[in-house]
Amino acid sequence: MLIIGLTGSIATGKSTVSSLLSSPPYSLPIIDADQLARKVVEPGTPGYNAIVNYFGPSTPDLLLPAEHSDGQNTQDASVPPKPRPLNRPALGRRVFGTSEERKRDRMILNKIVHPAVRWEVYKSLLYYYLHGYWAVVLDVPLLFESGMDLICGTVVVVGVSDPNVQMARLRARDAHLSAEDAENRVKSQGDVKGKVEKAEFRGTESARGVIVWNDGDKEELEREVRKAVATIQGRSPRWWAWWLLLAPPLGVGVAAWNLAVNYGIRRRWERKEAGEKAKL
Repeated sequence: MLIIGLTGSIATGKSTVSSLLSSPPYSLPIIDADQLARKVVEPGTPGYNAIVNYFGPSTPDLLLPAEHSDGQNTQDASVPPKPRPLNRPALGRRVFGTSEERKRDRMILNKIVHPAVRWEVYKSLLYYYLHGYWAVVLDVPLLFESGMDLICGTVVVVGVSDPNVQMARLRARDAHLSAEDAENRVKSQGDVKGKVEKAEFRGTESARGVIVWNDGDKEELEREVRKAVATIQGRSPRWWAWWLLLAPPLGVGVAAWNLAVNYGIRRRWERKEAGEKAKL
């Protein structure tokens, strides 16, 4: 089974591409890391408790008011109160940004959320493999940053050439964000051009790295997605996925080989970056 890593920066159109890939004629299953990240921090989970314990004392509005938890503000003292959901905008203001304090808090939040999300991802991958899917889309905004690109046979990056367009789309989508908030969120997810460069370094001819540009309208984006899928299928046809399913030892061997290749690509990228920094 081919694992297609889908990534991009915020407001580049990654969610739209994910929706297109999950619909006919592709009908690919989507493992959405954002949805899983919400699942692992629902009230009562270990992730929720860890976030409340760390951020709660210094973030007064970390939790939503009690009436948001169950749709009504009950006064019945005999009924124990339900845990209040996280106030995501408040948590976002706490961790998004470029200051050292925000970087530290974002790192701590990632250490809480990422391990739980990884476990959910691996369970989903096993499910789709056993059900005979030829490919699955792993939708992860921080695919490279989290290291999950290592398990992907192909990485698709959704890019926007102009960062001003990106921030305008973000503010149109999330009207509560100020210009500063939008800029902080864009910067916190990394420069999309850097992700494009990493995908290209993986190899566009081998389809290990595929770029989908989203600078135009939806019709143009659909054409870009159609072209990307055709390129991927040309390198990883359905019959190959069936061979891997019917011959588990072969599947394990191919997975190990793919991991080794991706690890080698990462090491070469790191040496390239180190060489460029040494020249400065």
